[in-house]
Parts: sequence; C-alpha cells; structure tokens
Amino acid sequence: MIDKVSLIAVYPEILLMVMACVVAMVDLGVKTPRRGLSYAITQSTLAVVALMQWQYAAAGATLYGFDNMLVSDPMGNWLKCFATIAVMVTLVYARDYSAARDMISRGGELFTLTLFSLLGMFVMISGANFLVIYLGLELLTLASYALVALRRDDLNATEAAMKYFVLGALASGFLLYGMSMLYGATGSLDVAEVFREIAAGQIREKVLAFGLVFIVAGLAFKLGVVPFHMWIPDVYHGAPTAITLMIGGAPKLAAFALVMRLLVEGMWPLAGQWQQMLMFLAIASLLVGNLAALMQTNVKRMLAFSTISQMGFVLLGLIAGVVNGSYLGGANAYSSAMFYVITYVLTTLASFGVIILLSRNGFESDELVDLAGLNQRSPLYAGIMAACMFSLAGIPPMVGFYAKLSVLQALLVSGSTMYIALAIFAVIMSLIGAFYYLRVVKVMYFDAPAADAAPIVASGEVRMVLSVNGLLVLVLGLVPGTLMALCAQAVVQMLTT
Repeated sequence: MIDKVSLIAVYPEILLMVMACVVAMVDLGVKTPRRGLSYAITQSTLAVVALMQWQYAAAGATLYGFDNMLVSDPMGNWLKCFATIAVMVTLVYARDYSAARDMISRGGELFTLTLFSLLGMFVMISGANFLVIYLGLELLTLASYALVALRRDDLNATEAAMKYFVLGALASGFLLYGMSMLYGATGSLDVAEVFREIAAGQIREKVLAFGLVFIVAGLAFKLGVVPFHMWIPDVYHGAPTAITLMIGGAPKLAAFALVMRLLVEGMWPLAGQWQQMLMFLAIASLLVGNLAALMQTNVKRMLAFSTISQMGFVLLGLIAGVVNGSYLGGANAYSSAMFYVITYVLTTLASFGVIILLSRNGFESDELVDLAGLNQRSPLYAGIMAACMFSLAGIPPMVGFYAKLSVLQALLVSGSTMYIALAIFAVIMSLIGAFYYLRVVKVMYFDAPAADAAPIVASGEVRMVLSVNGLLVLVLGLVPGTLMALCAQAVVQMLTT
C-alpha cells in the first residue's frame, strides 16, 4: 500500500507521465502540420506542472516517499520548476522551426519525447536512491537520443545522435559501475545510508575510492566538462538547433541536481577527495573551452565550447564547499553554483532562441557571418543577443556578471591560497572568453548584412517570450538578490534535512 506522503511527493511526476501518454494518443488523430492540439496540451500540462512545483517549493517542506527512495525538497522543487519553464520556452522557440523541417508534420514525437525527457529530469532531481537516480538518467538520455535523430533525413543529425548514443552509453556505464562499487563498499543503495556509512568510517576504502572515480567520470560527462566533453561540440552542431537547445538547457539543471545528490548528499565526508577531481575538471574545462571557442566560426560550436567553460565555473562553486575540513562555507558555495546554473540556462534559452528565429526553411543561421548586420535588420533581436553575450562574458549589469561574482566570492571567502589562485585563473579565462562573445556583438552591430538576407519573421508568441527572456537577463542582473536568496535558502534546507 502506497502511503499518502509518497503520492503527494510525486503528484507532478504522475501528472507528467499520464499527460505524456495522453499527448501520444491524441496526436494520432491530429492531421494539421503544426500539431496545434498536441502543442496546446503539452504547454498546458507544463504550465500546470510548473505551478505545482512552484507551490511545493514555496511551501518549503521536505517529503520522503517510497521508503526514502524519493525526496521532494525546496532545492529539487525549484530546479524542477525552472526546468519545466525552460522546456516550455524551448517549445515556443522550436515549434515554427520544427514545422518548417518536417519534424512535427509527420508526427508529434517532439512533444511526447520532450515530456518524457522532462520526467527523466524530475526523477533524477528527486532521486534519493542509486537505482531511482539511474532510471531517471536513462529516461532522460534515451529520449534525448531520439530527439537528436528526430530529423531522420538529415545526415548531420543522424551522425550526432549516433555519437551521443555511443558516448552516452559509455558514461552511463561509468556511473552505474561506480554506483555498484559504492554499494559493495557500503552495502546500501540509499543515498542517506551511504552518507552514514562513509561518515562512520567502517568501509572498504579501496572499493570506495574506485567507485568515487567512476561516479565523478559519469557526472563529468553529463555536465560536459573536459576531458569528457567530446560529444558536446558535435552534438550541438549536428542536432537541429531546436533540439540543441532542448539538450543544452533544462538538462543542465538536472545534471547539477545529480551532482548535489550523489556528491554532496551522499559523499560529503569524502569532499576532500572529490573536490580535487572537480578542481582538475574545472581548470581543464575553463582552459580548453575558452581556447577552443576562440577558433570557431560556427555559432553553435562556439556556444558548445562556451558551455564547457561555463560548466567549469559551476564546478568552481562546488569545490569551495569544504575547506581544510571545515563545512561552514558549504551553503554559500553550493548556492552560488545553483545560482550560476539557473542563470546560465536562462541566458542559453535567449541566445539559442535568436539563432532559431533567424533560421528559415532550408537554411540554418548558425554561422557567425549569418549574424552580420542583425542590428540593421532587427534592433530588438540584436539587443537580446547582445545582452546574452554580455551575460555569458560576465559583463555588468547582466546577470552573468553576478553569477561569476558569486562563484569567485565563494572561492575568495575560503581564504585558501589555492582557491584564491583558482579565482585569479578563472578571471583570466573569462577575459579570454570575452573576446569571442564580443566578436558576436561586433558582427551584429558593425558588419553589413548579406545582400540576400531574408526578412525576420516571428509569431507574436515567439516575439513576446523572447523579449521577456532577454529582459530577464538584464533585470535579474540589476536585482539578483531574490534569486540568490532563493538558492541559498533551498541549499541550506537540503544540507540540514
């Protein structure tokens, strides 16, 4: 018999699963190329789910269900709420793009797979048991493989899906093998029990060390950091731009939650070990991501390498949680990383939204030259793209500046010489990164548009959502306090329950 608390904890997941099946069934009778009914049901479902998660998060309660296999806490609920909103925005941008490329005219798999991928994110975020976390991860990744290959007649998309599938399977194997070793070392699949066993110190240390290495490797792939970044540029470039946004936006929130559940909640007593691994990954990601992005002329590949460097910054926040055995700075460090990943997803949505908007039937606007003279064609969209580039570069008053500042502050407050050196290194890498971000702004404002540049056509829905998206990048930079406080409160509650 399932108890009431367990059901309350998973009401949004139940609704999402049921409605994904409903959309799949209803779509069989939809004949219009733009799948209006399927789209409306999907967006309505996402809106209701986002509202439910908002209410759960605002209530501030922490619920455990199904024999402590799932947890519903403010951190997870806020991440699920933001992930749902990110998926809603992605579908708004993706609809016209997908219809023009026969990605939805022959079937509404885009909507069904999107709902199932979001369900996988929810399970990942709420998982308090290794098996539950892994099931959520597989649901997300399997749906993502299919989404990348959705444009079946496109060779680039098919190749990207194959690379994603092969490397993703390898990373999932790493993660599962690491979990099995942790089970062997601690005798439990429960995250909280693993924490207690490690804290007690009566464990098989060699097995535990191997398990930790494999888990960090699997997490590094999901975050897309060096040296497990090989799939990011190829998949971002080869996938249809709408799907690139689908796998590069909301899933980053789920990946962050995965790191928090496994490393912070499950293996916090081993922080001194996994922080060293994350430090190496962060340094390599900042260096490789920024230097490789400098050489790109394709905007999607540039943003792919940019993602690698941005995830390096998230790791910097995670490694500042424990300093010399002291856990006092944990809440500040982890909340700065949470703030960073949320604002990164917000900025990514707007930047890829502009690229999707500029694309037209038979033409992908993903080369740097395709943005030439955008200010002359549309000052609004050029302004939104410029705001995104400034934010990613960390230039005030955009929200990206405060995201970087909060991470650097967490490093500096630690007082550790090594972490202060890391902060200086991160600033230098940000200066290098500013070059390729500002190059986009230069092309939009100072280069002449191509003679055959087509007029920019956008529906009222896309214009409104993209404008709000771009405005938030600025507004949250001017008044970041509310979101920062929300992240801090959620992380503190996670650490104390």
